[in-house]
Amino acid sequence: MNRHVCLLGCGFVADLYMRSLKATPGIKVVGVFDTDRSRLQKFCNFWTVPACTSLDDLLSHDALVLNLTNPHAHFETSKACLEAGRHVYSEKPLAMTTKDAKALFALAHDKGLILASAPCSALGEAAQTMGHALKAGVAGTPRAIYAELDDGFVPQAAYHKWMSESGAPWPYEDEFRVGCTLEHAGYYIGWLISWFGSVRTVVAASAETIPNKEGNGPFAPDLSVATLFFENGPVTRLTCSIVAPHDHQIRVVGDKGVLSCDAAWDNAAKVRFAKRITLRRRLMESPIRKRIKLRQPTHPKVKRWGAAAMNFMLGPGEVFDALEQNRPCRVGGDFALHMTEVTLAIQNAGENSGSQPMTTTCTPMEPMPWAV
Repeated sequence: MNRHVCLLGCGFVADLYMRSLKATPGIKVVGVFDTDRSRLQKFCNFWTVPACTSLDDLLSHDALVLNLTNPHAHFETSKACLEAGRHVYSEKPLAMTTKDAKALFALAHDKGLILASAPCSALGEAAQTMGHALKAGVAGTPRAIYAELDDGFVPQAAYHKWMSESGAPWPYEDEFRVGCTLEHAGYYIGWLISWFGSVRTVVAASAETIPNKEGNGPFAPDLSVATLFFENGPVTRLTCSIVAPHDHQIRVVGDKGVLSCDAAWDNAAKVRFAKRITLRRRLMESPIRKRIKLRQPTHPKVKRWGAAAMNFMLGPGEVFDALEQNRPCRVGGDFALHMTEVTLAIQNAGENSGSQPMTTTCTPMEPMPWAV
């Protein structure tokens, strides 16, 4: 089969997909569409890719649609793509409500199509390395996980100067309205459910702690704290904010010590293990941490740009692999829907939601072939 993609939306994130495309051989962009004609032309000229005149024009191509539109438009646009018989890889979240995400899931199932969701970092080397170490029992039985996705006090950042390669400004107003939990929690939720499968219960709280952000509200919570109870995994605490100092660390506490990784947005981030020791009656983790590595090569890497060093095309590549091998897509189906429900539960928790049972499930992800 051909490995053709169409880009629906060419805002800030679309440039990150194009940078990743340069490192991912065999995938070709055959069409791009955006309702902002000026942005569309500028993007297509910069990357030398063909512009489409309308959504119908884009859907006339036999290609996987990368839905890179505003999150509030994901449901309607993905629905239109699925109804046109196109496989869809959507930026996060699948939809702004679990009800709409389930409707898309059902539509894709009925039509025999793949509906997959970003982020695809669970397919990356760092996540796969840590997953391999967990299966190998490097840290012993995992008892608890602490994961952080804090990005600093963003409302005071120089975000007006943040521009994509083709000249798209960082969409601060939309980012503040959608919220850091919907934008970022999936980076570690994806890792966690890829290793352990379903979250049974979410106990979370979320709040807007910084009032009067720039732009027109209402704005989403800028801080969330969640405790995730898995069907078959350790209790996990996950924080997301654009308030606390930058920290993207994840630590898996096991019987033998601690597995850790410091950079969720770097596919090549180092995974380390610190053995637990007793020194002069003091219990501690060894200051000498062992690097855990997989055999190389793994997957194509993308050099750092801005805050990230991630190959955004790992997800679309996985969709094509699944189609060619006639198997379920690792980041599609139950996985994509469950990640969406868990993320929305945290985002919408507020002050009084309490314990929230999940209504969707997924199985742990099959490791990538190079991580076995």
